[in-house]
Amino acid sequence: MSAKDTRKTRSLESSGAVLSRTSPDLVISKQKWRQIEGIALVRSRREEQKQLLAFSSRPFVLCGLPIRQPPKGQLLFERRNGRFFLQITGHPEYGLPFGQDRLVPIYLATLAVQQKSQTVRFKSGAEMLDTFGLQKGGTEYNRLVTAFERIFGATIFFRTDTMTGKAKLVNHSRFHFLREAKLWYHRRPTQTLLSEDFKNVVVLSDEFYQEITAHPIPTDLEAVKVLANAHAVLDLFLWLSYRCFLATTEEAIPLFGALGLVQQLGCVQYSRERRFRSKLEEWLDKIRVLWPECPAQISTDGCSLLVRPGSAICRSARASA
Repeated sequence: MSAKDTRKTRSLESSGAVLSRTSPDLVISKQKWRQIEGIALVRSRREEQKQLLAFSSRPFVLCGLPIRQPPKGQLLFERRNGRFFLQITGHPEYGLPFGQDRLVPIYLATLAVQQKSQTVRFKSGAEMLDTFGLQKGGTEYNRLVTAFERIFGATIFFRTDTMTGKAKLVNHSRFHFLREAKLWYHRRPTQTLLSEDFKNVVVLSDEFYQEITAHPIPTDLEAVKVLANAHAVLDLFLWLSYRCFLATTEEAIPLFGALGLVQQLGCVQYSRERRFRSKLEEWLDKIRVLWPECPAQISTDGCSLLVRPGSAICRSARASA
């Protein structure tokens, strides 16, 4: 190709192509751009008092599901948060819920609150993927199907200890997330609903529905969308939103030990304390981008997380929940 042809070809290049060729470090991927737009939406909706809400259930805000896929054959997962104890047993065929599976209980709890029913209905897998801003395709849909299988097969044991005067009350609950599920697995994720008979129908277990209706925990749906693929950050965001709302004064939550934060979140075990502390600071930085007023910070001695009163949900959104 002559120099003249080369100049002509380059004159027809898009600005994006020129930027990619000359300054690749300035190019923003579509995924990164969607994140930037999502963050801007979270902050603007909070400022304008126009937040959209999702709902979580108390056991999985206080104690998170596994962040990563557990080792093959591991079917038991335990977390502890002060007087709360959570134990999840996975189905022998499907295994323990993990990672992005945590979106399924949030989605179902949100539908249960919105539809005011133990039996929830939704049109297609694409509807759930849309709710959390996830890509729609065969891979994502198959991942959604396996997530429902793991959630459906899991058994949850939840215990709370309460002191009443000089007596100690121990409350035990063992339940499944779902009692019944009618899911259309073989439709294309984007296929138009043929009739009401083809809707997905999920019946929540009595215990799960009672927990949701007794303790519906609101959270910022747009923030959940942004953090849908950042499972540890999402867990911490949900946990902080709840703890800061309940706090009346500054509280110091130990990071380590039997009652430490590391035992509450669904994160992996860290071989060194400074590694967890470093990751926690990284997660807090990401949360502050979404929630600049987040009243939480690591103590100067690095042993506690200091939590002060605050709310990630604006007053008008919480009032309408």
